Amino acid sequence: MTKSIGALVTEHVAVGIVEDNKIVGTVWRFPDAENSSDVLGGMPAEEIVQIIARAIEKAREGSEIDAIGVGFPGINRNGFIEDSPNLKQTKGLHLGDSLAALLGAKGTGKPVRVLNDAAALAAGLAATRGQLDKLVRVWYLGVGIGLGRYPQGDAVSEGGHTVVTLDPKETFCGCGGVGHLEGIMGHRSMRLRFLDLEPEEVFEQAREGDERCREFVEFWHRALAAATASSIHIDGPGKFFISGLNARHVQANMLDTYLHDMVKMSPLQGSALEVVSTSDETAIIGAAVSAATS
Repeated sequence: MTKSIGALVTEHVAVGIVEDNKIVGTVWRFPDAENSSDVLGGMPAEEIVQIIARAIEKAREGSEIDAIGVGFPGINRNGFIEDSPNLKQTKGLHLGDSLAALLGAKGTGKPVRVLNDAAALAAGLAATRGQLDKLVRVWYLGVGIGLGRYPQGDAVSEGGHTVVTLDPKETFCGCGGVGHLEGIMGHRSMRLRFLDLEPEEVFEQAREGDERCREFVEFWHRALAAATASSIHIDGPGKFFISGLNARHVQANMLDTYLHDMVKMSPLQGSALEVVSTSDETAIIGAAVSAATS
């Protein structure tokens, strides 16, 4: 039975061993659970690589493994980070090769597969739900916005930067692009838009009838529906999961109504959206499974 290591890199690092689509043993994290600060954001790229390598060695603890997968934010091809808006210092990093070299020197001579962190989450949902033979997509609503797809294939996996509005004033996306989904739905972007309110207060005041907040919440749902419709028109209908910090604000009926208005061709109708709770462990499993089956 294949035993693989999965790693997730976001604002922190989490690593575990995966066997039979389940975590076995302890998940090793940096920083630890009591320290949730975004220490990776200001850390040199080479130091991030060393931390990931140490985490993998800690999680492995001498176990024989067959594959190593790393979910990492941004665009990468064959382990080369072409861009990473949330970890800008890693742009141009040969993450796969650098990790393989560090681990090989410690006796873990396995190739490293790097995939987008949202794609790792989609693979984890597919694995834990017995849907590895199906197309699975997941929106992750966090500091940024990710669209994970399983199987990933050669996809760039930056669906959070789907253009959903032509308004030239919509410039809140962390990448600097105009009209992006992340510029509307991202936690960071909402804080920039509402300097006087936290995102959760925006949704609370919308429920209480505040007109400015109510209009934004409708805009927020319409933006997600538009990006989902774009994915459907490219990839076809299917199941979309919605997860992350701000998935709790999704109003399913409103989202379904907007999506129905945007997808009219009968062969493309019938998609389902489901809000689910996920964790680091889900993406760790997805990274490991993706590496083991690549």
